[in-house]
Formats: sequence, structure tokens, C-alpha cells
Amino acid sequence: MGAGAVNYAAACNTAVTKLMAAQVPEAKENALLLLEHICGSRRQDMYLDPGRILTRDEKDKYFDLIDKRCARIPLQLLTGTAYFFGLAFKVDGNVLIPRQDTEILVGRVLDDGACGCALLDMCTGSGCIPISIMKHAKLSFAAGCDRSPEALKNAAENAALLKAAVEFYEGDMFEALPEEMKGSFDIITSNPPYIKSGDIAGLMPEVRDHDPYMALDGGTDGLIFYRRIADEALSWLKEGGRIYMEIGCDQAGDVSRIFAEKGYKDIEVIKDYAGLDRVIFCRA
Repeated sequence: MGAGAVNYAAACNTAVTKLMAAQVPEAKENALLLLEHICGSRRQDMYLDPGRILTRDEKDKYFDLIDKRCARIPLQLLTGTAYFFGLAFKVDGNVLIPRQDTEILVGRVLDDGACGCALLDMCTGSGCIPISIMKHAKLSFAAGCDRSPEALKNAAENAALLKAAVEFYEGDMFEALPEEMKGSFDIITSNPPYIKSGDIAGLMPEVRDHDPYMALDGGTDGLIFYRRIADEALSWLKEGGRIYMEIGCDQAGDVSRIFAEKGYKDIEVIKDYAGLDRVIFCRA
């Protein structure tokens, strides 16, 4: 190995040490994923060809990304890709990064049956919810709404890349939709902002400093958007239409009460992989 040269295994080990010192969660996994991203390699290359020498360009780019990850820039923003429900979504700083918790919502929609349904996703961000459902079920129609034009640009790019026929509308919640769509949806989904305004400063830096503030802030009690959905969704759903919403793990009681008071039926709390309350289901 020439002066300054570094092989695959040594580069990864150095990166893990740096990431651990910066208290980055899942340091080894992050180091491997960024190495694969820069080198175009596979996970097994670490074991089959650990002596592979990185080019100078690969080395420089890799450790530049490691330094950025040490500064707590999210992994997905460094690679430009977030994997969600088996699909690769393009992400940038204008959208909430798709997370595994939200897969619980998508999986439940599919389990309950979505083929032939018209679906509306509120606060759609990257479009990961309607696009994933459309890719796994033959929806008759799918739409997503968001206040952010930058987020909707990202969502439209994802729909095009993944060949999913989802339409996107810009505006404040249901105000974004044409009046003629009232009463036409079988399913409404949403992962709305639900963090209490006062709690945002205490979030992990990856979330606090890099997810869009408007995608996090649910107001003083974190419940603003649930109240709006409860107030307005009945006008947009068919009779017996279904609603699926992601919630914070301590919000099930409050959100269930909000929807019960508006006359929604069959309210159910769905838990995530860790056994925490994660999704509220109800019917119109």
C-alpha cells in the first residue's frame, strides 16, 4: 500500500472510530453504507475484498461524508436516498425523511385492502405513503397534499422515478383540493406534524436541525393537525371511509378522543415494532 493509500477495511474502521467519537448512532452501519455509496460496492465486499484500495477521489469523498455525518447531517441527506417499504425515495432538506415507523401505517392500509380505492394523503412530504401504497395496490386514484411547494417537487420526482400515478396538490390541508373531489375518497392517510412546539429543541440534531420545521411542529400540544383532519375529513370521505394517521407514542388517548367527539367510529390504536402506539385507525 503506497503512502497515503487506504484499503476498504481500514477506511471503514477509521470511519467507525470517528463516528463513535461524535456519538453518531449505528456508527458501523453508517460507515458501511457511506462506503458502499461512494465506492459503488456491496456489503459482502467488506469480507470478500477488504484489501481493495480506495482511489484518492473515493478516499477524499468518503471522509468528507464521514465528517458531515459526524456533524449529525442525516445519512439519507448525504446519500440523497431513503429506503421505505422496499422502495428508494429521493430526499432532500425540504422533506421529512421517511422512517420505518411510518411503514406500520402503509402496511395496515394494504392489509385492510386498498385495491380499487381512491386515496388521499395529507401532509404528504416526500410522497412516500401514497406512492408506496400505489406501488403495492391497484388504487383507482391517489392524491397527496402539502403546504410546501419544495416538498411537492420532491414528491412529484419520486412518483416519476418510481412510476407511480399519484397527483399532488399544493395548499393548506384540504383547501388544496378541488371542491369536486368532496365525498370521493375511500381512504385518507396522514403523517402530520405532531411534535409539541416546546419539544422540538430537545430532538436529536438529525431531526431538529435537518427535517423541515413545518413538518415537525404540531403546535403547543402537538394536536393541531389531528383536529383539522377530524373537522374536515368527513366532507371528503365516502360513507364508511377509512382514516389512518401516524401519532406520537403518547398521543393515542388524545387523538382517539378528538375523533370520537366528531362521530368517527371503530377507532383503533395500532402499535409499532417496539410495541409503542404509532397509528390511529377510524371510520367515517
